[in-house]
Amino acid sequence: MDLVSVNLTFRLIIFMVCCSFISLSVCLSSLPMFVSVCFQVSIEYLRDSNMLFIGGLLVAIAVEHWNLHKRISLLVLLLIGVRPSLLLIGFMSVSAFLSMWISNTATTAMMLPIAHAVLQQLKATEAEANERESPAAAVDSSKHMHELTGQAGQETTNEKHPDTKSQLEDTEYEEEVKSRRQAIEAKYERLTKGITLSVCYSANIGGTATLTGTTPNLILKAQMDEIFPENGDVINFASWFGFAFPNMVLMLVLSWLWLQFMFLGFNLKKSFGCGMKTDRDREAYVVIKEEYLKLGRVKFAEGAVLTIFILLVILWFTREPGFIDGWATVLFNKEQTFVSDGTVAIFVSLFFFVIPSQLPRIGGYGYNDAGKMVKAPDALLKWQVVHERMPWNIVLLVGGGVALAAGSEKSGLSKWLGDNLSPLEEIPPAAISLLLSMLVAAFTECASNTATTTLFLPILASMATAIKIHPLYVMLPCTITASLAFMLPVASAPSAIAFSFGNLKVFDMVKAGFMLNIIGVLTVTLAVNTWGNLMFNMDTFPQWANITH
Repeated sequence: MDLVSVNLTFRLIIFMVCCSFISLSVCLSSLPMFVSVCFQVSIEYLRDSNMLFIGGLLVAIAVEHWNLHKRISLLVLLLIGVRPSLLLIGFMSVSAFLSMWISNTATTAMMLPIAHAVLQQLKATEAEANERESPAAAVDSSKHMHELTGQAGQETTNEKHPDTKSQLEDTEYEEEVKSRRQAIEAKYERLTKGITLSVCYSANIGGTATLTGTTPNLILKAQMDEIFPENGDVINFASWFGFAFPNMVLMLVLSWLWLQFMFLGFNLKKSFGCGMKTDRDREAYVVIKEEYLKLGRVKFAEGAVLTIFILLVILWFTREPGFIDGWATVLFNKEQTFVSDGTVAIFVSLFFFVIPSQLPRIGGYGYNDAGKMVKAPDALLKWQVVHERMPWNIVLLVGGGVALAAGSEKSGLSKWLGDNLSPLEEIPPAAISLLLSMLVAAFTECASNTATTTLFLPILASMATAIKIHPLYVMLPCTITASLAFMLPVASAPSAIAFSFGNLKVFDMVKAGFMLNIIGVLTVTLAVNTWGNLMFNMDTFPQWANITH
């Protein structure tokens, strides 16, 4: 065995030992560390990233509480149409958009019942149309007309021609009808599998587009702020969106092409359709419209939540856009950073507990006709609703990961890791980034994306510092690929929900998800080496990353 092979084997063993050590430490990260006082550990649970996470979740809870996400999804489906490929595009785009702002799990749980209701109506309508158009029905009608012309001639015919030929024709017609039914069953079985997978996959993909879309994104920001405190807020809502949103769109388009090829084929005329709408299209459209009408008219609460949501997004984008000074810099952050994305999220979320859920003096409260005061309505959000829906365990897990990073730095573990990983400097950075992305994509199939990023990011930060490459060059792609859990039902909550509907097999997910994992790793690699490099100057080692342990 040559020296190069020995070195690579030794580095791999060290890397695996470090992963095992930190995975054990994650379980204990909520306890006060021996190398830190209790206050130093507890403050890590109240960092800006956790406040941003809580504020983003409050917005998501308000959107879900007032069914605003369901109204948006049904409205988009009404606009897009119900042809197979259009349905696939519609469900993928709506799921991806919603998961940018609410949890991937909630998006999948809401979209899949809608998808299955539409598909069942399409299938039933096409089956009825097939029965009406079948040759057997035409033959029965012909026989009935022949009976009305007279019994005498029919008896003479029956004497001369036995009914053997008629029985043979009936058998052929029955076989043809049966084959048509089987074709419809097979068609909608494929379509149901494709749309079920498309919803859970696009929910995972869409969550990568915004900083608050999924937990690993916030873990990256928390680790960056803890390990590299002088990074100049390089990861904020606007910068993350500028990098991740184009990558999400590219990944979504390529995923649609793969699912279209796998489940529908590339007969675009048949898949997209043209000309007049058929009866089954109209009836499926009616199903979606009935679901939309069940929501009733747009309520004041829905409009208020939507307004607050839009205000939050605008404030996030304009706080520190990068190319000009944002409003936070002009008003508050001239010398120090007082206003962050977390500040904005918490401040705007307070409106949910102040603004009433009905329009003042019109919504059935104030004073009635008799002059008696009527009880005021509840606010847009009550704390009981927040308490029930807030994933407090994830809040603690994010804080535990930051506390772990702080303890690793103070105990000297980060320095030890850096010293032992320094020989990796001989490998090209592009190869390191690609290999680590593939490793994380494989690892996240067996562990949650939150645990995966909590485990890997501190190690990657130490490695990047040791070999003098930009930390984001390895941390960014690994954060995104941690959310690409496509192959197994246990890989993520959306995959488990999709599998629970009963129309999927594990092999279906493996076959579709394996290619999507490859697509995801390649698109992220393309992103960090093109527009990501331009945004974050990843080809140079930043001064803020040159830390002394």
